Amino acid sequence: MHLAYPAVLAALLFCTGLYGVLARRNAILVLMSVELMLNAVNLNLVAFDVWLSRAAKDTLHSGQALTLFTIAVAAAEIGIGLAIVLAVYRDRGTADIDRLRITAETPGDDPDLPDAFGTEKAEATA
Repeated sequence: MHLAYPAVLAALLFCTGLYGVLARRNAILVLMSVELMLNAVNLNLVAFDVWLSRAAKDTLHSGQALTLFTIAVAAAEIGIGLAIVLAVYRDRGTADIDRLRITAETPGDDPDLPDAFGTEKAEATA
């Protein structure tokens, strides 16, 4: 098999994952898109490892070893990411990324910041 086939498939997977990260608002779908991007990287690592081992008669298979490390990192990332998303969902009742951004902004700090519902605060008159 030519190197172009898995490379094109990996590029399509990576572009699909990138679109999912940039366009989605649900945190779980963003995590799934990151997993697609990591799988595209894994496919490239294995394909180039096979291609380079044929060309150089090298039996080290470092691309496949890197793929195993990437899978381990992806498993840890998805476990921690899902735990955080579930904890935030239980606390806030939504997994919408735009609404989660309000969590970091406390309305009492700055009078110019909107409150949790997106409305401007009325200025206090003394």
